[in-house]
Amino acid sequence: MSTLSNSTNIFWQECPVGKVERQKLLNQKGCVVWITGLSGSGKSTLACSLSRELHSRGKLSYVLDGDNLRHGLNKDLSFKPEDRTENIRRVGEVAKLFADAGLICIASLISPYRKDRDACRAMLPYANFIEVFMNMPLTLCEARDTKGLYKLARAGKIKGFTGIDDPYEPPLNCEIEIQQTDGFCPTPGAMAAQVVSYLEEKGYLEDQ
Repeated sequence: MSTLSNSTNIFWQECPVGKVERQKLLNQKGCVVWITGLSGSGKSTLACSLSRELHSRGKLSYVLDGDNLRHGLNKDLSFKPEDRTENIRRVGEVAKLFADAGLICIASLISPYRKDRDACRAMLPYANFIEVFMNMPLTLCEARDTKGLYKLARAGKIKGFTGIDDPYEPPLNCEIEIQQTDGFCPTPGAMAAQVVSYLEEKGYLEDQ
């Protein structure tokens, strides 16, 4: 991980076109929908379904997928705790920029540590950080194992895997919690609808 330090002799440059003007142009309010949960809990499924639903409504969103970001922005980071923290910090800063641009930014990452998610929340003003907890049991996530990672972790071939030999700290006060009902997982459409309903209720999809 690169060494971070506070820059000096820098000044914030204001621009006459701000967030309010951008939101009026897009007819929506910028925010961050942060989807967290174990590997295999359905984060990416929800992110893509939500993005599709917002697009169908004429609302502009962008998905920041944890795996995708490790192909570029965060490709220099490992899965050590300190690098995981830096991974989330970088994504939080990018998500903040998207929200400031007036977009609905959908961040989909395991983001296992509560303090890192809380640090991202603190970056945004006016409660524009919407934490979505994919509260699916480990047994279900491991049974899915679409990427074969749980099998490798159980065999000791992957160290520090969340849920196996590294902790996942669930949110304490998330805005939205998605879980099974009577042992059945909600469909992608139903999950997206739950988030869209929240966005509508809070005025994020209203014309500005």
